[in-house]
Amino acid sequence: MHTLVSPSVSSSDVTESNPQTPKSTPSTASRSVIRLWRPSAQRNLRNQWSKLVPLTQKWSSASSSGRTHATNFVNSYLSRRYMPGMNLGVLKDMPDIRETACIKLVQQQGLHQKKLLSSYREMVGVVSQMITVSNSMQSFVKGPTGSPLIQYSSCNKVDNDNGDCGGVPVFKFFSISDFENLAKELVQMFHLELILKRMVLIELLSIISEESKPQTDAYFWSDELYPGETDDLSACNLYSRKICEPLLPRIAGYKWSDSVDRRDHTQPDPKALEVFLTIWLQEVNINSLRIDDTFVIINEEMKIRLV
Repeated sequence: MHTLVSPSVSSSDVTESNPQTPKSTPSTASRSVIRLWRPSAQRNLRNQWSKLVPLTQKWSSASSSGRTHATNFVNSYLSRRYMPGMNLGVLKDMPDIRETACIKLVQQQGLHQKKLLSSYREMVGVVSQMITVSNSMQSFVKGPTGSPLIQYSSCNKVDNDNGDCGGVPVFKFFSISDFENLAKELVQMFHLELILKRMVLIELLSIISEESKPQTDAYFWSDELYPGETDDLSACNLYSRKICEPLLPRIAGYKWSDSVDRRDHTQPDPKALEVFLTIWLQEVNINSLRIDDTFVIINEEMKIRLV
């Protein structure tokens, strides 16, 4: 019987991984303990990996919706920006036609902004759930070890219990740590992509809002984009309590030390906005082929079909 918990995420969970072929460590557990532990561990691993597949699909859906909302957001902004010089033909002599159109475009812009933020918030939730799943793959002894019927849980309540039965293979070849490493490699992709999307989101909001409402405060990297975002990013290990702001974005394999708050506040070129939309669409930190390969590996090891 498994009672899922949300373990704290360590900094090691979000470092760059260099995946290798998993290798199991020698077991020090007795055969009787392994025989009792393995069925519970197998059930738990099947449950956890079965959750990761729909989470990746949920991410794809939220990311696609976010891109659509971002595109509509930018288009509303550009249409309003070019309205004063636009040739309206026979409509040009209608009273207040340009002002009325601009008001409508501002309303649309605000609606698309809310939907864009909602998509981003959904992606934050997906990454948080992924991290919880990747940290819930161990099977710990539950209750007294002298009991004739030993139960297991994903919550550690016994000293010197690593939840992996000494590193023995759970199904055929892979130990618990092997499964964890594969899961963390997968989660790391979405972890990096989420914070990069936050950068794109802040840039779009800042560029457009500064022209639409000059009297409002600009968006900064340390700002919450929605109420409770700080707690949500902390759950994803993407918020630094030391400097009180989210971690800076980066692309896998590259380092970036420049501040994301250093914008030049100049009128953006429409092509620059297109670049931001392209960055959102491309998902440069997510290796879809590697994700597919990982699920194939898990399918073969567990003899189940995840996808």
